[in-house]
Amino acid sequence: MFILIAYDVATTTPAGAKRLRRVARACQDYGQRVQNSVFECRVDAHQWTLLRDRLLREINLKEDALRFYFLDRDATIENHGCKKPVDLEAPLIF
Repeated sequence: MFILIAYDVATTTPAGAKRLRRVARACQDYGQRVQNSVFECRVDAHQWTLLRDRLLREINLKEDALRFYFLDRDATIENHGCKKPVDLEAPLIF
């Protein structure tokens, strides 16, 4: 499967900076960096399970955000953490 991983890790504390390095290292183990906090990964089902579990153990769900975009499916998005997705299909109110 082809997955785009994007993350935003709060780095205002030393623990946050350490989480950022660990998240980036996990992504580098399975894919290639295409922007600072964005990786393209081509993985099989077993590798995906390992990578997803590893990333979810590393982030702080109250401070960080993590998104998985499944590019070889019906453009599915999996969201974890403090930044909730915007419904692009909902009415826009000014």
